[in-house]
This record gives sequence, C-alpha cells and structure tokens, in this order.
Amino acid sequence: MRYMLTLMGPEGGFEDITPVQMEEEMGHWAQFGQDAMEKGAFVAGEALQESSTATTLRGGRGREWSITDGPYAESKEQLGGFYLLECENLDAAIEWAKKVPLQEGSIEVRPVMDFSEYDDPAEAGATPAAS
Repeated sequence: MRYMLTLMGPEGGFEDITPVQMEEEMGHWAQFGQDAMEKGAFVAGEALQESSTATTLRGGRGREWSITDGPYAESKEQLGGFYLLECENLDAAIEWAKKVPLQEGSIEVRPVMDFSEYDDPAEAGATPAAS
C-alpha cells in the first residue's frame, strides 16, 4: 500500500548556516532517500519552495474559483515537502516517518486511495498503439 508522508515545519532556518553545515544537513536527507530506495519503499519525494510562492484556489465543481497568493493556512508550520512510499502497512509507514531527518515539525502519514478496482478491465492488458 502507498502512504504519503507530508512534512510540516517552520520555514527558514538555513539563512545563517555555513556551506559545510548545509552539506551535512543535506547528507541526512540524501541518506534517508537512499535507504528508502534500497529497501524498495521509495516511490516519489520532493521538497517544496517556501509557502510565499504558493497559490491557493478555493472553490469546486460548478462553482467559481477564487485564487489567492500564498498558502491558505493560519499556522507557523507549513508544508515543506513529501514522500510517497510503498509500505506493507501503517506500522511500516510510521517506522519510515520516524527516520525522516526533520529537525522540527510534524509528519502526517496517510494512506493513498486505491482506485484500481474502478479501472477498466479491458484496459488492463492494453498496450499503447505503435506509431
């Protein structure tokens, strides 16, 4: 089963560190990613730019969308990145989350919806047409 680990924490904190300290910090993250890949858990993962670069859309189907700059959150913690992992169960996903080298913040672990039962069985064996 796939689990999304969303990483929430305070923004910034890297303005006053040396290049050597930054390299050490990035090494922790690289090691986590490498471990997850080697164990076959890693599906995807990305860090996000600061929340000030975000654009938030609010609305829905059949309604007009309002668009605002920045995140729509009244919190000091912001979404900083994510990992999508393939794990046997929630306990395994939690163990991976405990290994994320987040200095401060929280990690939400949530199963990804599986819509495979709604796939068209005729398409399951289909191959793309040759060009």
